[in-house]
Amino acid sequence: MGTVMLLLFCGYSLGIWSGAKLILEKGYTGAKVMNVIFAVLTGSLALGQASPSMKAFAGGQAAAYKMFETINRAPEIDAYSTTGRKLEDIRGEIEFRDVHFSYPTRPDEPIFRGFSLAIPSGTTIALVGQSGSGKSTVISLIERFYDPQLGDVLIDGVNLKEFQLRWIRSKIGLVSQEPVLFAASIKENIAYGKASATDQEVRAAAELANAAKFIDKMPQGFDTSVGEHGTQLSGGQKQRIAIARAILKDPRILLLDEATSALDAESERIVQEALDRVMSNRTTVIVAHRLSTVRNADTIAVIHQGTLVEKGPHNELLRDPEGAYSQLIKLQEANQQNNRKGDGNARLGKQMSMNKSASRRLSRDNSSHHSFSVPFGMPLGIEIQDGSSNKLCDEMPQEVPLSRLASLNKPEIPVLVLGSIASVISGVIFPIFAILLSNVIKAFYEPPHLLRRDSQFWASMFLVFGAVYFLSLPVSSYLFSIAGCRLIRRIRLMTFEKVVNMEVEWFDHPENSSGAIGARLSADAAKVRGLVGDALQLVVQNSSTLVAGLVIAFVSNWELSLIILALIPLIGLNGWIQMKFIQGFSADSKMMYEEASQVANDAVSSIRTVASFSAEEKVMDLYKKKCEGPLRTGIRTGIISGIGFGVSFFLLFGVYAASFYAGARLVEDRKTTFPKVFRVFLALAMAAIGVSQSSTLTSDSSKAKSAASSIFAIVDRKSRIDPSEDAGVTAETLRGNIEFQHVSFRYPTRPDVQIFRDLCLTIHAGKTVALVGESGSGKSTAISLLQRFYDPDVGHILLDGVDIRKFQLRWLRQQMGLVSQEPALFNDTIRANIAYGKDGQATESEIVSAAQLANAHKFISSALQVSFSNLIASRDSLSMQSARHQNLLLSEVPTWEKKCRDMTQWLESVELSCQEGRSSAWPSPVRS
Repeated sequence: MGTVMLLLFCGYSLGIWSGAKLILEKGYTGAKVMNVIFAVLTGSLALGQASPSMKAFAGGQAAAYKMFETINRAPEIDAYSTTGRKLEDIRGEIEFRDVHFSYPTRPDEPIFRGFSLAIPSGTTIALVGQSGSGKSTVISLIERFYDPQLGDVLIDGVNLKEFQLRWIRSKIGLVSQEPVLFAASIKENIAYGKASATDQEVRAAAELANAAKFIDKMPQGFDTSVGEHGTQLSGGQKQRIAIARAILKDPRILLLDEATSALDAESERIVQEALDRVMSNRTTVIVAHRLSTVRNADTIAVIHQGTLVEKGPHNELLRDPEGAYSQLIKLQEANQQNNRKGDGNARLGKQMSMNKSASRRLSRDNSSHHSFSVPFGMPLGIEIQDGSSNKLCDEMPQEVPLSRLASLNKPEIPVLVLGSIASVISGVIFPIFAILLSNVIKAFYEPPHLLRRDSQFWASMFLVFGAVYFLSLPVSSYLFSIAGCRLIRRIRLMTFEKVVNMEVEWFDHPENSSGAIGARLSADAAKVRGLVGDALQLVVQNSSTLVAGLVIAFVSNWELSLIILALIPLIGLNGWIQMKFIQGFSADSKMMYEEASQVANDAVSSIRTVASFSAEEKVMDLYKKKCEGPLRTGIRTGIISGIGFGVSFFLLFGVYAASFYAGARLVEDRKTTFPKVFRVFLALAMAAIGVSQSSTLTSDSSKAKSAASSIFAIVDRKSRIDPSEDAGVTAETLRGNIEFQHVSFRYPTRPDVQIFRDLCLTIHAGKTVALVGESGSGKSTAISLLQRFYDPDVGHILLDGVDIRKFQLRWLRQQMGLVSQEPALFNDTIRANIAYGKDGQATESEIVSAAQLANAHKFISSALQVSFSNLIASRDSLSMQSARHQNLLLSEVPTWEKKCRDMTQWLESVELSCQEGRSSAWPSPVRS
């Protein structure tokens, strides 16, 4: 922009010099030269008003580059492609023919080398083997998530690549080991299995998957929201929803990746019976870790290091005592014997003690329930708090005062002062332009000898002021950009620090989903810069333009200045109304885009589930629907803004007309001179241009204020369970005695569902206690309460006789190690993930020792070029097997010796060879 204005001033200098020459040599009049100059002036002013939009164009181009790079990328496996074969139906015969494959992210680590396997139609085959042998990769290749580098995958004798991808996936049903649910209702999640499913079909699928019973107990039944990634449901409940989704699809090929691993014994039996009915006359591929679930399979295939080593029915494979399958069976039996010999089950009765009155009450309450159901009765005199008290307020965020943002920029005050000085210099240039031009007009009507002298002088002045503007504007932009960027960084750090210290309950609410929080951290924090960075620069620059213009105008002629200024409030009123309209629309639009962002976040993070159910169009339709509101709002805002700007310029030109009329009258009355009229008019015109440029910032300013309110709503909220607080007691030694005293609890987002009623449970130090029961009975909730993810509504949880709410929360959690059913690893190196067990301060030897203890060191340092420096892929990636994820999660725990270990179904989804390795590795660390 500085270069543009330098060229503009040079153009004026050239025009003045040329105009004077034409007047002297060719008889041109001053009026003709003035017409040309004012025509150029009008165009240049319009160009100056468009300058704020040029930055928006540049930003749009930068943002569009990556977007169009993604849009124009031709996927190797295109789900939208309409080319390919479509048959009337398929029988379901599958064949792997000399397949060679390695994951694109690890090309040096081959999974299959010449793998071949034939699966007859209508049969059930179970794939067994050690972790990393390639079992789940078979599923990925059948679903065509990847294509083999060499070899072929055939269905009914046809290469999988020849089929239309969407059509062939519609014939395949997948139930993964880690169930993936979307942030929608239970009915909508099940309906992903069939685009036009009726409510009756959805319910029938749920009943077949043994899910209808617990769904009916939900507050809204099938319309109950499952939360982000299904956080409102237990692991078993999520798995049954995923099974119902696959049943609804009615596929010819069914792929089960340990589909019943997360269910309790009774639910597993019922669901397995349902699956047996569904598998009838279908080709079924089962990836199994627990061999007890595959005995009835037609064929069992043992895979070792990407090679098929054995294949046959269960009884036939057992005939070879030295065979791979027999060895796995022996490993299973040895593991079960070790479990039976363990002290845990032998002393279970001694570890768990309930008071006698509670036991009697339980026995009475159990009379009408199934034998394994353990509902806790509500004692007299204990009142459960109303769930509504736990709900977060849905109040609109309070507007953030500008002084607060300014205080955050306090360290950059020297930078802002220097930037303001540069902005003031560039701002006063335009009012001075009025003095220069009015003197040029006067010179055009002077005698030739004065015209020649004055024209050269004023042409030189234009060059000087153009050079000053050229230097001051870049300096101002640079300094304000530094202040703005540092403010954004500071706000993002503050917000993220607050987010990670929020209680878990806060994340259960849809408005606080990962997509919405991500949008606030990225987009909203950047928008706040509109109040400090470039916007503040323009405010300072235009304010100096306004003040300088008023001073020059009043010094030249105060009467004409007052007449012109009397009409200015009309423009200001119009701008104020426009700003208020835009401010309201921008807040609504931002909230709507958060919903669309959440849909995109769910779809991308669960892309394999979306692909397996051919739900790309369904997700796109939902995303389009979420974007329709912001689109309509944007159109409405554009129309109102356009009308506002139109009225603004109509009033501006009305002011011009009135100004010239009043000036002519004053000249006629000899109260001023012709050059002074132009000086007043041009000075106030430049001041008006400054105001007009500032009005173009109202849209960005309103968005920035809305974004600041959204950001500081998080920053100002006090976490109800804050791990950053230093308040609370600590203990030099901790034995590990745990006691639940008359605990009653309901999840805040589901206040109508009682989880615990007067739960009493004692766990002695150094003992191992197993919590068993129906899916959704509260087993995992006990872990959540012990870790203080939530606090009980009534009752107390004691650790060594002290209420856990009295302990310093960070210290309390440092005494515990948690291994969840679904391992959560960060997108970082293996070394960094293990080091999280000791606040990232673990030494290399501690990391290696923890990995060895968790049976993870072998695959980390194997010859397959995996190392502690390897990056771990995203949560939905299959590039690292779930068992290895679990190994790494276990190795986080012993990095720092814990007094309490929380194991939430941590072996359910792990194959036997890894189970034995982990169980044998934990005799000493497991205390309670």
